[in-house]
Amino acid sequence: MNIAVVGTGYVGLVTGTCLAEMGNHVVCIDIDENKVNKMRNGIIPIYEPHLDNLFERNIKQGRLVFSTNLQDAVDHANVIFLALPTPPGEDGSADLKYILGVADDVGKRLKDYAIIIDKSTVPVGTADRVSEAISANFKGDFDVVSNPEFLREGFAVDDFMKPDRVVIGTNSERAKKILEELFKPFVRQGNPILFMDERSAEMTKYAANSFLATKITFMNEIANLCERVGADVDSVRIGIGSDTRIGNRFLFPGIGYGGSCFPKDVQALVKTAAEHGSDIQILNAVMKVNEEQKTVLAPIISDYFSGDLTGKRIAIWGLAFKPDTDDIREAPALYMIEKLIELGATIKAYDPEAMSNVQTTIGNKIEYAIDPYDAAQNADALVVCTEWSVFRTPDFDVLAENLNNKVIFDGRNLYNPEKMKELGFYYKSIGRKTIS
Repeated sequence: MNIAVVGTGYVGLVTGTCLAEMGNHVVCIDIDENKVNKMRNGIIPIYEPHLDNLFERNIKQGRLVFSTNLQDAVDHANVIFLALPTPPGEDGSADLKYILGVADDVGKRLKDYAIIIDKSTVPVGTADRVSEAISANFKGDFDVVSNPEFLREGFAVDDFMKPDRVVIGTNSERAKKILEELFKPFVRQGNPILFMDERSAEMTKYAANSFLATKITFMNEIANLCERVGADVDSVRIGIGSDTRIGNRFLFPGIGYGGSCFPKDVQALVKTAAEHGSDIQILNAVMKVNEEQKTVLAPIISDYFSGDLTGKRIAIWGLAFKPDTDDIREAPALYMIEKLIELGATIKAYDPEAMSNVQTTIGNKIEYAIDPYDAAQNADALVVCTEWSVFRTPDFDVLAENLNNKVIFDGRNLYNPEKMKELGFYYKSIGRKTIS
């Protein structure tokens, strides 16, 4: 098929590249001319494991091309994906100006039937608004479809190529037939393509992300309680995760969730509910707890140093909101850094992929290390904020030599407390006994 993808962020670039990998001819559209030129030259603008090989192969074989001209998309394709930003507005609702703006432009350029697919995470009713924007300028046949993405950053290629399910929101039999043909190669092992109406598809995405955010936040609350009552959250996690009704995923406690999806999607669903006279109290609590959880270690670190962090050097391991991505949107590490600096500390941080993005965001408010041990050099304590694999089995002897004090505050529960005791570290994690 001939396909266009408008927007080349995490979702758009993965979508376009993976569709090309299945033999489709894909043109990706972006207004950033510098970015488009880099992609034409094989330079990938994001870090996502395994994407680079597919990206290079499909450019080389001519199935994946890039343009800044929306007319190229309309002329090339009868299936057009909109993978555009939907940032939260001041009131928490998703800002649809990019999607509706492109929909208006697409309507001005359409000449024949096309399927326009909302791939971005959008509020319930967006498909109707996109349809209205197109029909204001184009009086021919077209269909607007909701096809929400369920891509985990760090696993996005695998999630697209081997999805648990494909959700397609449309009542058009014509669109169903075309999209079933498009997505069938991705579900050869029998996972379902789920057809539903557009509004149900839009709600499915928000409900899924909000449920996962709730599950994470519930476990963080339980971890905090475990510390107070003397229970071990790892044992509790295994105990409840063994119940098939609950499952063992998303039960790892830490310093909160971040990223481009969970924070804004929970917020947007709460806003949508309020607009329809419904108060989702659970999700309001989820947002409040997660905001507090991001800096839950800061007062504990301060207390360790007798309430005074002035002049203390703190090493930070991990800046991305999760491992295997360079995405720092709503990353707990940034909240932790801000709080520690506010308390008087100086920070030196290391992350395998996200440091340039952090430097672009906060500049030289912190120092940037060349490796994990450089970050720890002459630091008074180490704080682990992201569970990158490179942090899981460090050389603790080298780490101890570099640190001024053998002190670790672990926001991701990477290490075994008993081992930390044997090694002589002060070790504070989430929901487990403190080793002192």
